[in-house]
Amino acid sequence: MKTRRLGSAGLEVSALGLGCMGMSEFYSGRDDTEAVATIHRALELGLSLLDTADMYGPFINEVLVGKAIADRRDQVVLATKFGNVRGENGEYHGIRGDADYVHQACEASLKRLGVDHIDLYYQHRVDPNTPIEETVGAMAELVKAGKVRYLGLSEAAPETIRRAHAVHPITVLQTEYSLWSRECEEEVLPTVRKLGIGYVAYSPLGRGFLTGNIRRIEDLGEDDYRRNAPRFQGENFQKNLNLVGEIEVMAREKGCTSAQLALAWLLAQGEDIVPIPGTKKRARLEENVAAVDVRMTAEDLTRIDRILPAGAAAGTRYAAPQMQALNR
Repeated sequence: MKTRRLGSAGLEVSALGLGCMGMSEFYSGRDDTEAVATIHRALELGLSLLDTADMYGPFINEVLVGKAIADRRDQVVLATKFGNVRGENGEYHGIRGDADYVHQACEASLKRLGVDHIDLYYQHRVDPNTPIEETVGAMAELVKAGKVRYLGLSEAAPETIRRAHAVHPITVLQTEYSLWSRECEEEVLPTVRKLGIGYVAYSPLGRGFLTGNIRRIEDLGEDDYRRNAPRFQGENFQKNLNLVGEIEVMAREKGCTSAQLALAWLLAQGEDIVPIPGTKKRARLEENVAAVDVRMTAEDLTRIDRILPAGAAAGTRYAAPQMQALNR
């Protein structure tokens, strides 16, 4: 597995990471045994970056990841997040970034993960009611205390990123980025590159749509949250499926899968970008990992820009309430 450097503070991770969210919630079909086996296989294949968050489950995804890495902690760059506040029954209580909550959330995550430090700690969403200087100041205290090694932000606006970075170096920004979510190319990606901040791309396979394995809404379980996602709804679904069809044609010509082509495209956007495709199955993991060996030519990249230019996907990334929490 190739490695990439994230940010300017020396954090080095595998070129691909593993998103663990779907192992515990949001995507239908939970199997903890297979999930743990998938994490172990990821480490065997050289993936080092594991991504979780306190809200996934809620809370149980951190416990799952912690158990999976208990006897192999030294192989892992462990990333988790705080800020999306949820109750024990899954209810949402808004977003918090105040200093007291930052410390409380970190202590709770350390306990659930069963570790003495978190390698990469993200603010999951920016709290509009708390100055970013207060939030990052509290996160910096965690670094000073040895509980956190590197700091990250997720879905933050360029000005917020600059203000945060002035308080304490931000090592990573995590935002959605894929063939059908390219909004970050306008301002966010240039901003982090100017500041020397690495970029972790979540949902690099368009929540599974870009794999070509979802042909109709009925392919998703009744409890799968994607059934309510705008890009999986009504006319948007068919329009996006047509776009995926063109990607499938190109993938066949290159002798790879659609998922591998989508990941290879993202890897080709810069050595400072690390995609974290999520999966809970070893077979899908192995398919994704093979993307690092797919070579993208200049002609390939031009063709993809023609097939799926920025803004081509039909529908917004999230439903309206969740969209309001982005780019703050």
